[in-house]
Amino acid sequence: MTDNRATFLLSEGDIHLLRDAVSHIALTGYSETALCRHLGLRDIIDLQLRAIPIYREERLAARAPLDIAIDLFFLQGVVRTEELGRLLSQEDREVMVRSGILNIDGSGKCRAKASIYPAGNRLVFSDHAWPQLSHQGYSTVPGDQVMFVGADSRWLARATIRRPIHAALDLCTGSGIHALLAAAHSRKVVAVDINNRAVRCAKFNVLASNFNNVEVMAGDLFEPLRNERFDLITANPPFVPSPMNSLTFRDGGPSGEDVQRRIVAGLSEHLSPGGIAQIITEIGERDGEPIVDRVRQWLGNAFMDIHLLRLRTHAAAGYAVKHAEGDTPGAFLDSVKLWADNLRSRGFSKIVSVLLTFQWSNPACGIPWSRVDESLPPRREAGHEIEAIFAAERMIRDPGLRSRLEKGRLNRTGPITLLEGRLLGGDLPPTCRATLMGQPLGVEFVLNPVERDLILCMDQPVEVSTLLAIARQAGMDIKTLYEALEALLGMGLIKLGHF
Repeated sequence: MTDNRATFLLSEGDIHLLRDAVSHIALTGYSETALCRHLGLRDIIDLQLRAIPIYREERLAARAPLDIAIDLFFLQGVVRTEELGRLLSQEDREVMVRSGILNIDGSGKCRAKASIYPAGNRLVFSDHAWPQLSHQGYSTVPGDQVMFVGADSRWLARATIRRPIHAALDLCTGSGIHALLAAAHSRKVVAVDINNRAVRCAKFNVLASNFNNVEVMAGDLFEPLRNERFDLITANPPFVPSPMNSLTFRDGGPSGEDVQRRIVAGLSEHLSPGGIAQIITEIGERDGEPIVDRVRQWLGNAFMDIHLLRLRTHAAAGYAVKHAEGDTPGAFLDSVKLWADNLRSRGFSKIVSVLLTFQWSNPACGIPWSRVDESLPPRREAGHEIEAIFAAERMIRDPGLRSRLEKGRLNRTGPITLLEGRLLGGDLPPTCRATLMGQPLGVEFVLNPVERDLILCMDQPVEVSTLLAIARQAGMDIKTLYEALEALLGMGLIKLGHF
């Protein structure tokens, strides 16, 4: 049995050789965009385990270098040494074997002991996404498994606010993916994980990527950092509410909150003024209790604004079935009951995938705000849109906004889709929902009749003084008009300009 723990090993003399091997793989076109195109996927997270035989037979049959790279390093396939020779040179193969990334057995079969995940413009090594795809005599299930680059990692990568900063921190770093992405726009990056094998994996990726501004540390969250503060803090923590708490990279205790709660509580001691903290996670939802209120409690007395973006909602029953395990029908049903009982005991009716973003609040704008939006998960870079939400909230809380409105003009931010619905045969009022088109986040807003009419009248930029005159002539309450304009500005559907 191959010792699968002996991965992510790199001697000083092999660093440049490994970088060359990674560069040769990249030259085949091995990237997020190319993999989607090659496998016929709209998004890389749409890849399906059960469809792997179809991908191989229908998409990778030509066995060109890119086909071989995808099969070996992404689909966890087995290739022959003669095929591997079309992808990697002898020197590349040897350094991959010494590093614990490749295994070549006596029969000429080659298997990857770790996967290579394209993310943004980086190639990231980590453990396999499907450890259950073990081959006879070959284990791919280390007990201290490093989290693969999955959907939640990609959502955080796409939604992170990117701007030049001095220092970034990535907690629960795993493979180090978010530290690597932050390194491109930060002078200094610190990555922390409590799993020593994850620390080794992250250091391996830092060396393979040729970054000299990333430090990887072993420790429990903020513990090794002392009083240091950061302009960007990211985290993809263990969050699954597990009755067993058996997978350290995944499980966050019976409530799922053991780690994420401590991260949020520590932000006030480590987030710089003007800094941003972003956490991708799942949180159990109780009927009648807004999740954002619980997050505010975790934050304590910290004077911070919170934006909570709901990305996916899972019914508790379906969540239990998804995570249950068992080799026999009876064992599987027992596992389902165990998971369902745990969620029920916590009062969770749903588990919600959320992106949490925190920033220090401006005292001039009143008490810190909390905002909840809902969107489909981002399929491309969305950090600027998260940043725009914070800018809009600051603007509508500016005490001088109304005087600025009186002297300004307004127009739509961009094309807007309006969806109007009416229940026939019922007494519910009609609803109108608006979405700003062309954005990476499809946040949908419910408009009241005044807000709807204002959006419709802005085919061209319109002066606020003109809107005020029309409102007075129609006998509309001016306060209602201002409140509608401020709401639309907060939604980002309209923007304020000046003469």
